[in-house]
Amino acid sequence: MSDPVDPLTPTQAATESGEPATLGTAPVERVSVRDIPTYELGEVIGRGGMGEVIAARDRTFGREVALKRMRADSPSPEHVERFLREARIQARLDHPAIAPVHELGYDSDGLPYFTMKRVGGATLAALLEAKTEKPQRLLRALVDVCHAAELAHSRRIVHRDLKPSNIMLGDYGEVYVLDWGVARVMTGDRAQTSPSTDDVPSLDGVTKAGALLGTPGYMAPEQVRGEAVGPAADVYSLGSMLFEILAGEPLHPRNDAIASTMTNVSRSPSQRNPARAVAPELDTICAAALATDPNLRPSAGAIATAIQDYLDGDRDVERRRELAGKLASSARAALEKGDSAHAMRSAGRALAFDPTSSEATAIVTQLVLAGPSTTETPDEVDAALEKEEQRLMRQRSKRAVLPYGAIFSTLPLVPFLHVQSYPMLAAVYVAFALMVGITWLNSRVGVPILLTLTGHAITALLFSRLAGPFIITPIMLCAILLSATSIPWLNRRPLAILVWTCGTVMLPFVLEWAGVLAPSWAMTSDGILSTGNVFVQSQMPASLGIAGNVAAICLVAFYARGIGRDRREAQRRLFLQAWHLRHLLPKPAE
Repeated sequence: MSDPVDPLTPTQAATESGEPATLGTAPVERVSVRDIPTYELGEVIGRGGMGEVIAARDRTFGREVALKRMRADSPSPEHVERFLREARIQARLDHPAIAPVHELGYDSDGLPYFTMKRVGGATLAALLEAKTEKPQRLLRALVDVCHAAELAHSRRIVHRDLKPSNIMLGDYGEVYVLDWGVARVMTGDRAQTSPSTDDVPSLDGVTKAGALLGTPGYMAPEQVRGEAVGPAADVYSLGSMLFEILAGEPLHPRNDAIASTMTNVSRSPSQRNPARAVAPELDTICAAALATDPNLRPSAGAIATAIQDYLDGDRDVERRRELAGKLASSARAALEKGDSAHAMRSAGRALAFDPTSSEATAIVTQLVLAGPSTTETPDEVDAALEKEEQRLMRQRSKRAVLPYGAIFSTLPLVPFLHVQSYPMLAAVYVAFALMVGITWLNSRVGVPILLTLTGHAITALLFSRLAGPFIITPIMLCAILLSATSIPWLNRRPLAILVWTCGTVMLPFVLEWAGVLAPSWAMTSDGILSTGNVFVQSQMPASLGIAGNVAAICLVAFYARGIGRDRREAQRRLFLQAWHLRHLLPKPAE
């Protein structure tokens, strides 16, 4: 197979015997690499299947260089030709992102070597794996890589193995495209290929002979199929690296890269990882570079321009407005169907693309300020509401400890009262003590609602024994209902509230009618007489009953005030948030 570039003539140098050596058909003088006085060889810094790179020092200029030579003792003529082609191709690509070749020579065995600029730093693969670099630095480096590839393509050269491990980022901002050993010079509309001698860099970086050319995960589909490839194959590799930078993960899985390349995988970084907030222009150019049809891929220069425009802040405003319009339409359709969650997400993304979108602004304003039109809420919202209700319930329970505990302030008065049933009086105090414990425990960790309601009912029943079911007891029941109806579980079940209220009110009357409790009231010609059966009512001063009613009403008022203050504060916070949102969102166009 002929090469369009003129054959490279080996350099002549003196040998120990003074006789010329031959390489193929070209006579050369045999020179041992280690005997060249101008170079001081160091350690091996890279090794492939066909060659190795040695750190060397050029004594003439005092500079550090990299010397690449063949590893095999008796390489085939095809391998020698491939090695010479690599040196010739790299030497003719005079670009800042391609290490320049300094010299080509032959060692004592007649095998070629060449020296080039020694490159230091970290590979793009290492930086991607470390995840410590900002995407902007990696994107700037990829711009230089795209320009280097575009120069090579303009000179009809295809790299064929562009990948993160072949991109070096220097410590001072320099970027280099490495390893042109499998590059090919195109003839006509096709690239040169030699299937019998193609070298394949494996995933561990070692080149192997006789397999597909390229690195799985970065090869274009046509490259995987073994077809002759052109610049579009390099563009696919560039798109794969851009995808990895934007999405934060490789385009194809390492363990199944070839099969994944041949299937119709998602080529959009934003779809693969929405949390990365990929810029739409970069998402578009990346998807285009990864097109299955090579004819639909842009040039390497177009990719460089798109990335550079993004880095310079020259974003595609019209494209963003177009995307915002589509998202706003999707949000409106979702809102009409009652899917407020999808509507909010789409409208929010639309505003991110185009903050001046009046339709998206109107939708967000409607959802945030007016509330959704559906009763269904996302699971995370339900969980957050439940957590907030639990907090409020604990706060109300903490406030209820004082009203229940207030009855114990009457203990010093017991010796001065005319008690006719000390066991019943003790039962009343025990019931209130238990409710103090239940409400306090509910304010700390929460207790089952059934236990709370049962405790309220028993306490109300025993409290009715003090002065009958018509004195003070109704006031206490109102305070209980004021608190209980704020509990979400009961608030959503009005029948349960009605049943509990009726049962609690009627329980004393039913037990008295059944003879379980002594009568505490009677119907007389003057009206209803409420006497109770704990104290001797005839010897109780009327002022004490009036004072008890006043105290109960004051306690209920205090408790109701606390609940009302909590609601007012919650409403105030809601209106403040709405006020901030009104000023945060753009004003819809009139």
